[in-house]
Amino acid sequence: MPDLSINFAGIKSPNPFWLASAPPTNSGYQVMKAFDAGWGGAVWKTLGVPVVNVSSRYGGVNYRDKRMMGFNNIELISDRPLSDNLREIEEVKKRFPHHAVIASLMVQSRQEWHDIVRDVQNAGSDGIELNFGCPHGMCERGMGSAVGQEPEVLQTIVEWVMEVAKIPVIVKLTPNISDITEPAMAARRGGADAISLINTIQSIVGVDLDLFAPYPIVDGKGSNGGYCGPAVKPIALNMVKNCAQHPDVQLPISGIGGIESWRDAVEHILLGASSVQVCTAAMHYGFGIIREMTSGLEQYMTEKGFHTIYDMVGKALPNVKHWEDLNLKYKVTAEINEEKCIGCQLCYTACEDGAHQAIRLNEGTRVPEIIQENCVGCNLCSLVCPVEQCITMERRDDGTEHLTWKERTEAGTIPTEFDDERAGGRHHWVPAPAAALGKEKHKTLPGKARQYAAADAAALESSAVERPK
Repeated sequence: MPDLSINFAGIKSPNPFWLASAPPTNSGYQVMKAFDAGWGGAVWKTLGVPVVNVSSRYGGVNYRDKRMMGFNNIELISDRPLSDNLREIEEVKKRFPHHAVIASLMVQSRQEWHDIVRDVQNAGSDGIELNFGCPHGMCERGMGSAVGQEPEVLQTIVEWVMEVAKIPVIVKLTPNISDITEPAMAARRGGADAISLINTIQSIVGVDLDLFAPYPIVDGKGSNGGYCGPAVKPIALNMVKNCAQHPDVQLPISGIGGIESWRDAVEHILLGASSVQVCTAAMHYGFGIIREMTSGLEQYMTEKGFHTIYDMVGKALPNVKHWEDLNLKYKVTAEINEEKCIGCQLCYTACEDGAHQAIRLNEGTRVPEIIQENCVGCNLCSLVCPVEQCITMERRDDGTEHLTWKERTEAGTIPTEFDDERAGGRHHWVPAPAAALGKEKHKTLPGKARQYAAADAAALESSAVERPK
């Protein structure tokens, strides 16, 4: 049985799964319930001078049958008295001494930072997370992402905190910045023990077409909020990777963004995170999802032979390269399994209109055919195909050659002129422009008119260009 426990910058936890600072960690009742279900840690909903919140507060983005693929909120930090939160933190720690309780904080002046850091330490918090990421409401008051977007200000506040902190300090970073490694390095210069990322992305999730107001609607008006949920995972993974690879960051990373399964968590860990935080999935499905997360992680680690979480932290980083370091000699093309094909021809439409015209339709069958000499191996057909493993990408090179753009640049063999013979698409077949005429129009015609128009279009195409056989 693998060991799921972690020691994150000095904060010990029975597993790497923490609830992120958000509505699920608003009270001791919720945190105790989560710990009882199996969560390893919780970052308490951000504490500061209590706020006044609006109603309504949340908006969602649905995609076909998937509810809340993206989630947006305009809720602010805790609106509960600080003393109530401190009392409940103390109570939780007495009941769960081996679980991680991290206090998320957001105040303004140096004295306020000193006071609230001492308060949460006295309450028994295992660590502190500085909220420099909230993208709405609090940033308008000079806090949250307003700090995260100014590395020098961020560093100053971290230094204030470190003057009195006796427990590990995590800096939570905003993704609403061009280069997230800048505030990450500022956090290190300020003396922080770790970083967490990403906080939510500034967003508007939709507009009511009758009221002409953005969601969520507050008395006919709206505001930008913070976007999170499964839709943001690719952005979060890239930013986690950026910080993990940067030689001047070198801090433990708590990965946040789009995690709702053990697989999502593993991806964050493989790119450098050594703990993960979850919010939207817990708000959507409840605390019980932790059971699938821990069991799935255990099974994966067993299958891969990982004994501890640290055996897998950053395991994928050596394979994340700059584009110029990728092998230009690697070649894949698509292959269609005729027995699995359902004849939807979605691959043909996608390739024809959205990619490289490397799929043809033949009379007498609904199974498309790959034009191998025109296939560039872009993957689009395999991505849109609704049948698993119907279209696969097969390797065509023999694996003996390796040549990168950087190497070609150094050798002086890259294209340098507008009509350079060395350009990648120079000898790639492309239909003549006139061959496009009539190919779409006939689809809207009824009955035999459609057949005649299609025949005319095919004849026009064949007369316009000689196509690969």
